[in-house]
Amino acid sequence: MTLASLIDFILHLNLYVGLLLDQYHQYAYMILMLIIFCETGLVVMPFLPGDSLIFATGLAFATTHRPIWILIILLIVAAALGDNCNYGLGRCFGRKLFVNFPRIFKWEYLEKTEFFYAKHGPIAIILARFIPMLRTFIPFFAGLSKMRYASYLFFSILSASFWVCLLGLSSFYFGQIPFVQNHFSLVILLIIIASLIPTLFAFLRNKC
Repeated sequence: MTLASLIDFILHLNLYVGLLLDQYHQYAYMILMLIIFCETGLVVMPFLPGDSLIFATGLAFATTHRPIWILIILLIVAAALGDNCNYGLGRCFGRKLFVNFPRIFKWEYLEKTEFFYAKHGPIAIILARFIPMLRTFIPFFAGLSKMRYASYLFFSILSASFWVCLLGLSSFYFGQIPFVQNHFSLVILLIIIASLIPTLFAFLRNKC
């Protein structure tokens, strides 16, 4: 897939989700759950369209009058399961990176990571949920730093619920507005830009 085709796919994701629902019916729920699970649960797949997929799905449900709450619950479950899978990978295998590749992964980085999660773990989990890339990496590093699992589980479920409800329900209700239906690509661009602003701000602050 070329970059141009990927951009076109994301900007017209509502059409593809609609086709998916029409062709696969209840199996489409499983496909959507799998995509959200992989984006949040596999550290090598941060490129999957989590924000835009949830928004596009809510819009598709708004235009076809399907019940939205079943989808919301299933996507929350998928996001939370993905988080915890990623946490487990980081906890089981993350430290081996520092043993096997000490020139790249230095122990001082691990110490800083552990200190960061001890001090800012809960807020990092919540805020990273709304930032592409970080949403995939934060659970892995939480497991790597051996953040207390009970605390991680609570904030993982909380952030997953807030993320899916905010994007899914807002697109479902605002998706019934003709302007949103007719300018989906513009709305998706605004969502992508808004989600990247915190990362850009942090980058510029570190440079200054």
